Amino acid sequence: MAASLVFRLHDKGPKLLREVLLERGWEEYDKEEQEEEDWNLYWRSSAFCSSQYHNLLPWQRLNHHPKTVGITRKDCLARNLRRMRATFGAALYDFSPTAFILPNDYTSFLSEYNKLHLTRGKSVFWICKPVDLSRGKGIFIFEDIRELVYDCSVIVQRYVSHPLLISGYKFDLRIYVCVKSFNPLVIYIHQEGLVRFATEKYSLSSLNNLYAHLTNTSINKFGPFYRTVKGRIGQGCKWTMSKFRHFLRSQSINEHLLWQRINNIVTLTLLAIAPSVPSCPNCVELFGFDILIDIKLKPWLLEVNYSPALTLDCPVDIEVKKGLIGDLIDLMNYTSTDKLRERVFYKRRCKPIHFTYNSPAHVSFKRNRRNKASKFQKLPQLKTHQPVNMNLSRQHGFVADYQRRLPPVHATRNRIIDTTGTKTHADQTTNLILGPQSRTDESAVNRRLFPAPASHLMDNRSLHMSEVTTHDNTETEAKTEYSGEPDSSIPEAQHWEQGVRQSAESWKPNIYSETRTSVRIPVARTTALNGEHIPPIRVGDFIRTFPFNTATLKASQHKLDITIILVELHKLTAQLASGQSDKTQWRREEKKKDTDSDDNFDSLLWGPKDPPLLSQCFTSTENS
Repeated sequence: MAASLVFRLHDKGPKLLREVLLERGWEEYDKEEQEEEDWNLYWRSSAFCSSQYHNLLPWQRLNHHPKTVGITRKDCLARNLRRMRATFGAALYDFSPTAFILPNDYTSFLSEYNKLHLTRGKSVFWICKPVDLSRGKGIFIFEDIRELVYDCSVIVQRYVSHPLLISGYKFDLRIYVCVKSFNPLVIYIHQEGLVRFATEKYSLSSLNNLYAHLTNTSINKFGPFYRTVKGRIGQGCKWTMSKFRHFLRSQSINEHLLWQRINNIVTLTLLAIAPSVPSCPNCVELFGFDILIDIKLKPWLLEVNYSPALTLDCPVDIEVKKGLIGDLIDLMNYTSTDKLRERVFYKRRCKPIHFTYNSPAHVSFKRNRRNKASKFQKLPQLKTHQPVNMNLSRQHGFVADYQRRLPPVHATRNRIIDTTGTKTHADQTTNLILGPQSRTDESAVNRRLFPAPASHLMDNRSLHMSEVTTHDNTETEAKTEYSGEPDSSIPEAQHWEQGVRQSAESWKPNIYSETRTSVRIPVARTTALNGEHIPPIRVGDFIRTFPFNTATLKASQHKLDITIILVELHKLTAQLASGQSDKTQWRREEKKKDTDSDDNFDSLLWGPKDPPLLSQCFTSTENS
């Protein structure tokens, strides 16, 4: 029977995630019955340690990329956006309010405060947030600097004091963003999200009223007006994104331009850390971007959430988050079973028993780990009538034990196993954090699972030194890998080799399928655009927002070219806001790019109810 996919949750994990995976036929990891590495997906709300990235096996996935704290911690986000603003210009990175990290930036903040106080009077408001807290904890708003009191590291920002209101209530948007890969950069944004409302009407005359100024559900669900009907908002404090789209259309707002500006914020924020995030193809990350829209319809980035809450507080949460998790699993595109993992652990569980001449009074052996009734059985002592050559016995036992292990995965030698389905690269793109000795590296996987026998048992087989250079200077032991063919005299050796060859081609999730149904694909995948692989344009309600054209696809391969990406983002946004002449020019440029390439590259415009292709978006506007 084929092995079901196994998920592992840290500290019991989100209940919704467990529910969705169990409905899909997954099994939950049980440390009492299963081995440490017998799982496909490991999900935790906190960060993984470096060793967990180092020790990943080909069939395993983690729900966090390494080193993304650069945007998920408030002070790190402020520093990175400040750096990008200084490098690429304030006109481009103007979507985050002016921020100061205290106490380090207190002098700079005091200078800015005095300058604004003298030129604008007392109409400037500030918001203070602890850098490492979430869910609205420790946040307060002030106007007079004498009200600024803090006992930990905080970030002080200009308060967006004129937000867009609905029925007099302040709101923000929770945008769910999935980063499939940072190298190359691949971004998806979910069509559904949350609109989170304050539960009391907005007023600058009551800065201490958190129910009027903060939109965090963890705060407002305890407010006195949470369950009352509040104008168009109704009961509670949440809308779906679909309901918000209906509101935008009722106000005759240019929603295409608004959605693209929010999309730009997501891409520009991720570009701030993309070059520094180590490549880890076995990871996927779900971020929660909090966006505020002001009265002039300009979107502002408030913060980026590391592990957006998956709790279910109201019917809106059920409607949005259950579909979100389902689409995220589809985006990982696992097959229904994992034959490679099954073969590895089946062989480990089913080792035959060895008997030696000097056996004890009884011999114990471990039964199948899934049989809880009896873990051990005792066999009577075996009587031998002829002397045994001990050296020969040990040699034969060693060979038999080696042959019972799976032969090495047959693929391009000493290359990184790419679980995202992207093209494998040579040694110069070796994963920096995983390192050449990582088990995600193919030769390291083979050495871990299929160690070579002793040299005096090698016969005509050969040992080869690994060609992957080590980045760990403390590693002094030479790594070797076994390159011989399995002995045909061993029963079923050829059968197992053939089976594993097939598994080596089929274990990788088909993440580049354009359908939501998981299917197996061979290692040799189709290519497009001069050999570059194109991620699917849409998976469920996840819309691919980057790369969005040929230029950004090429700029995100190998070494990230941020300058080209920024130019393309500026073009796209300008064309969405401009007249027909620019649209015609965009069509001519894209048609020229399509002529130069073998395949047509297009993307959807994230945000609208039925997202149009970018090319169709401009075409339909011209013809109208």
